[in-house]
Amino acid sequence: MALEWLKQRFNEVSTGLKAEVTKIRNKSFLEATVAGCVIVAHADGIVKPSEKQKMMGFLRNSEVLSVYSTEEVIALFDKYAKQFEFDYQIGQASALQVVAKLKSKPDEARLMVRVCCAIGAADGNFDDNEKLAVRNICAELGLNPKDFDLT
Repeated sequence: MALEWLKQRFNEVSTGLKAEVTKIRNKSFLEATVAGCVIVAHADGIVKPSEKQKMMGFLRNSEVLSVYSTEEVIALFDKYAKQFEFDYQIGQASALQVVAKLKSKPDEARLMVRVCCAIGAADGNFDDNEKLAVRNICAELGLNPKDFDLT
């Protein structure tokens, strides 16, 4: 009886630790993805609900990012969005600095750019300002915008 309880407790703790390790390992990807989404959302001057919803949908469905709470994602989005509202250039510079942390992780960087493209197209119109924002993200990451049909 005690052995069974011990096994169950070990499995619970193990699962909890696994989730925590996943969180720590993917924090930079989460922050860069949210920062990139904020850059794109602010590109046309209006942050649309469809852009936020698309980003939340991706994060909820992402195997590596679904460990984060909705509240944590919203807090990050608001953090970067407030910087844009205070001053567009400061907001953009701050967000690009976070995005740049993925430069040494090309797979994560490419996925983040694809998410940003999806955010730009979330309202049915991936306009020139949004494409320019994603091209700037690509430049920060050393990625070719042509790989994402951004020419």
